[in-house]
Amino acid sequence: MPDWKILKSEVVIDTPHLRLRRDSIELPAGTIVEGYHIRETRGFVVVFPITPEQNVVLVRQYKHGIGEIVLELPAGAIDQGESAEDAALRELGEETGYTTPRELERVQTFIVDPTNSNGRFTLFIAHDVSLTQKRHLDPTEDIAVELVPIDKLIDLVHSGEINVCNHVGAIYTILDRLGRL
Repeated sequence: MPDWKILKSEVVIDTPHLRLRRDSIELPAGTIVEGYHIRETRGFVVVFPITPEQNVVLVRQYKHGIGEIVLELPAGAIDQGESAEDAALRELGEETGYTTPRELERVQTFIVDPTNSNGRFTLFIAHDVSLTQKRHLDPTEDIAVELVPIDKLIDLVHSGEINVCNHVGAIYTILDRLGRL
């Protein structure tokens, strides 16, 4: 299947919260499409942190895009020059205060929204996490940390309490990997 040809590309918004590119493209059949917008990102990470007692560390916080408080796994953007693993460790510590004495287990990288974004997220498991440090929240973050027994996690997905699609997919992926589905 032939690729679309980019005829012209320009960044129309470039802020710390959003980078938006506008492309003029030529489709394989020759049709020209103007103003095709793409959200650009360095990607983000999602961390499935599990304590020795088999509790999963979750975060509850307001998300301005949807205008609601959501319950999800710790997650965040990969900073310039940062590896996905470093971002995962940083986000886990900053948002929750939890750290792991072990190496993170990289599970998979997923495509987020292939129609309008180049975004991907990398999923990690952090085993044997414990509360070891003070949290360092961003100015836009007001986060409540919650511990949920791993066997109760799927109930939160089924009830809709956890309903952010990336996190639902991450939870199913990890529970399947751990033989807990």
